[in-house]
Amino acid sequence: MKFAPKMLATSLTLTAALSAVSFPSLADSPSFPHISTTGYGEVIATPDMATFSVRVVESTMTAEQAKNTVDKVVTGFLNKLHQAGVEEASVHSSNLYLSPQYHYPKDGKPELVGYRASRNVTVQVNELANLNEYMDIAIGEGINQIDNIQLQVRDQAKYQEQARLEAIKDARSKAKSLASGFERELGDVWRVDYNAQSSQPVLMRSMAMDARTESNSYEDSTITIRDRVNVIYQIEE
Repeated sequence: MKFAPKMLATSLTLTAALSAVSFPSLADSPSFPHISTTGYGEVIATPDMATFSVRVVESTMTAEQAKNTVDKVVTGFLNKLHQAGVEEASVHSSNLYLSPQYHYPKDGKPELVGYRASRNVTVQVNELANLNEYMDIAIGEGINQIDNIQLQVRDQAKYQEQARLEAIKDARSKAKSLASGFERELGDVWRVDYNAQSSQPVLMRSMAMDARTESNSYEDSTITIRDRVNVIYQIEE
């Protein structure tokens, strides 16, 4: 796992009266000279795990045939995953969804033309290096659609802490620079406002499983984990 902290530039406010920049309430702003800063930090992490969702869809003339075809594909896929070492707790399969399909002529009543059956399977990939193998198994067993692939980082809390520390350093650095620039001494922290930021996994688009050209695109992907903190410092006149 590799990560690289990166500092981001943001706006600052220097004031000797009320300040509402980045803070929720005017009534809570201090009446003494102060500096309000917002610090930002981010960490770039390399994904080491993933979750993917696939679907098998079948349309046939009879409901029973559609159901049997879908169930056979899903059962084969689950068995092959088990043989590949995937734990049962890492796999979730949905119930069968079955719906009639109609043709709607301009004149006349709707005509039943068949039935459409589908089932979803979601797999947690604990070792990202195994993702392509599991995709190959899905293709081989007749899975015909990928709903999504989410690339994730295992130790989320570790990287969130790194981003938070970068945000704290960023806020203090800005405050010190402003105080120095206006020939003032930076005082104590008067207030800190913090709401934990949530990182989003890398979401790869849905695709039909008739080609493998996108199966390797995750290899160069990264996840950006961000955080920020709002701080009010007293300043000495």
